[in-house]
Amino acid sequence: MQQESAEKIAIDTLAWLAADPDLFGVFLGVTGASVSDVRAQAGDPQFLAGVLDFVMMDDAWVIRCCDAQDMRYETLAQARAALPGGDLPNWT
Repeated sequence: MQQESAEKIAIDTLAWLAADPDLFGVFLGVTGASVSDVRAQAGDPQFLAGVLDFVMMDDAWVIRCCDAQDMRYETLAQARAALPGGDLPNWT
Protein backbone atom coordinates (compact mmCIF):
# COMPACT_ATOMS: atom_id res chain seq x y z
CA MET A 1 0.00 0.00 0.00
CA GLN A 2 1.22 3.49 -0.84
CA GLN A 3 1.41 6.20 1.82
CA GLU A 4 -1.23 8.33 0.09
CA SER A 5 -3.76 5.47 0.25
CA ALA A 6 -2.79 4.77 3.86
CA GLU A 7 -3.36 8.40 4.79
CA LYS A 8 -6.84 8.30 3.22
CA ILE A 9 -7.71 5.18 5.21
CA ALA A 10 -6.40 6.79 8.40
CA ILE A 11 -8.39 10.00 7.76
CA ASP A 12 -11.52 7.92 7.19
CA THR A 13 -10.74 6.04 10.38
CA LEU A 14 -10.34 9.32 12.26
CA ALA A 15 -13.75 10.43 10.96
CA TRP A 16 -15.25 7.13 12.13
CA LEU A 17 -13.60 7.59 15.51
CA ALA A 18 -14.81 11.19 15.87
CA ALA A 19 -18.38 10.06 15.14
CA ASP A 20 -18.35 7.89 18.29
CA PRO A 21 -18.31 10.34 21.21
CA ASP A 22 -17.43 7.72 23.84
CA LEU A 23 -14.56 6.16 21.91
CA PHE A 24 -13.34 9.56 20.72
CA GLY A 25 -13.24 10.65 24.35
CA VAL A 26 -11.07 7.64 25.14
CA PHE A 27 -8.79 8.57 22.23
CA LEU A 28 -8.45 12.14 23.48
CA GLY A 29 -7.73 10.90 26.99
CA VAL A 30 -5.12 8.38 25.91
CA THR A 31 -3.33 10.74 23.56
CA GLY A 32 -3.70 13.91 25.60
CA ALA A 33 -4.88 15.66 22.45
CA SER A 34 -7.65 18.23 22.37
CA VAL A 35 -10.26 18.52 19.64
CA SER A 36 -8.35 21.50 18.23
CA ASP A 37 -5.15 19.41 18.24
CA VAL A 38 -6.93 16.71 16.26
CA ARG A 39 -8.17 19.26 13.73
CA ALA A 40 -4.71 20.80 13.38
CA GLN A 41 -2.91 17.47 13.00
CA ALA A 42 -5.44 15.53 10.94
CA GLY A 43 -3.22 15.76 7.85
CA ASP A 44 0.02 14.78 9.60
CA PRO A 45 1.10 11.24 8.64
CA GLN A 46 2.61 10.64 12.08
CA PHE A 47 -0.60 11.68 13.81
CA LEU A 48 -2.62 9.49 11.43
CA ALA A 49 -0.33 6.58 12.28
CA GLY A 50 -1.23 7.18 15.93
CA VAL A 51 -4.93 7.07 15.06
CA LEU A 52 -4.47 3.65 13.49
CA ASP A 53 -2.32 2.49 16.42
CA PHE A 54 -5.10 3.51 18.80
CA VAL A 55 -7.88 1.71 16.92
CA MET A 56 -5.74 -1.40 16.53
CA MET A 57 -5.30 -1.63 20.32
CA ASP A 58 -8.64 -3.46 20.51
CA ASP A 59 -9.89 -6.11 18.09
CA ALA A 60 -13.49 -5.04 18.71
CA TRP A 61 -12.63 -1.50 17.59
CA VAL A 62 -10.95 -2.83 14.45
CA ILE A 63 -14.01 -4.91 13.63
CA ARG A 64 -16.42 -2.02 14.25
CA CYS A 65 -14.29 0.41 12.24
CA CYS A 66 -13.77 -1.90 9.30
CA ASP A 67 -17.40 -3.05 9.21
CA ALA A 68 -18.55 0.59 9.22
CA GLN A 69 -16.21 1.40 6.33
CA ASP A 70 -16.80 -1.87 4.45
CA MET A 71 -13.13 -2.82 4.39
CA ARG A 72 -11.20 -5.97 5.22
CA TYR A 73 -9.96 -6.23 8.80
CA GLU A 74 -6.31 -6.40 7.76
CA THR A 75 -6.59 -3.08 5.88
CA LEU A 76 -5.85 -1.01 9.00
CA ALA A 77 -2.61 -2.91 9.64
CA GLN A 78 -1.61 -2.58 6.00
CA ALA A 79 -2.26 1.16 6.12
CA ARG A 80 -0.31 1.45 9.37
CA ALA A 81 2.67 -0.29 7.78
CA ALA A 82 2.72 2.34 5.01
CA LEU A 83 2.84 5.29 7.45
CA PRO A 84 5.83 6.61 9.42
CA GLY A 85 7.07 4.06 11.95
CA GLY A 86 5.12 1.28 10.32
CA ASP A 87 8.23 -0.56 9.25
CA LEU A 88 9.12 -1.39 12.84
CA PRO A 89 9.11 -5.10 13.66
CA ASN A 90 5.94 -6.53 15.12
CA TRP A 91 6.85 -8.84 17.99
CA THR A 92 3.38 -10.20 18.63
